[in-house]
Amino acid sequence: MSLRKTLTAVNQSSLPPDSLISAGNLTVSEVSGSSSRIRFRPRKIRKVSSDPSPRIIITASPPLSTKSTVDIALRHLQSSDELLGALITTHNDPPVFDSSNTPFLSLARSILYQQLATKAAKCIYDRFISLFNGGEAGVFPESVISLSAVDLRKIGVSGRKASYLHDLADKYNNGVLSDELILKMSDEELIDRLTLVKGIGVWTVHMFMIFSLHRPDVLPVGDLGVRKGVKDLYGLKNLPGPLQMEQLCEKWRPYRSVGSWYMWRLIESRKTK
Repeated sequence: MSLRKTLTAVNQSSLPPDSLISAGNLTVSEVSGSSSRIRFRPRKIRKVSSDPSPRIIITASPPLSTKSTVDIALRHLQSSDELLGALITTHNDPPVFDSSNTPFLSLARSILYQQLATKAAKCIYDRFISLFNGGEAGVFPESVISLSAVDLRKIGVSGRKASYLHDLADKYNNGVLSDELILKMSDEELIDRLTLVKGIGVWTVHMFMIFSLHRPDVLPVGDLGVRKGVKDLYGLKNLPGPLQMEQLCEKWRPYRSVGSWYMWRLIESRKTK
């Protein structure tokens, strides 16, 4: 089946309009590996093998940047998971994903906050920002490279984290990363590319995708809080592992980021009781 016919089939399908919206240029690839540029990039491509000519079904979801998008996510989760739906009903305040920092600044901030209490991390971050003309608006790869490890240690940044910041800035300077590339990458590409940076692991990338890029369908299977939330929500005896997390939370697609947000809230509510 030609790409023109495939896209026509998608347009005539019963998928809701919201499932076809996403930012950036998107690539649709058929089994042969050839690709054509279309206006939107799907989050997920499902191929139906029963048809000799592969059909491409687009199930993209827009970023969690507006209240209307979050509302759509909440309705989906309430209808697809009765237990999660009941949890959503008990929380008056819906999730908000409103970070407006550039990807580079968000990643630098993630490095600075690693393994520190929030108050101490914020203090160091504020000192870090004070080193740049214009504050946060002045944080660029070139300006970070211009700071020596000694400069960073003076404001409380460890030598190891200083090397992480410099490695991040270097990868921007040599073209391995850029804000523009990051915004266009798929979730899988982001994990592959960002974990090349020293000090950035899969968990950090998951948090970055959820809270900085507002990606709607991220499930941080290694996050202890989300795992504890899933354990409590479904009454499990033990903490679920990655595979069990994927299986249990499959019904949350394509809004697993929002489901994860409620797992954190569930654990927080248990601590206050």
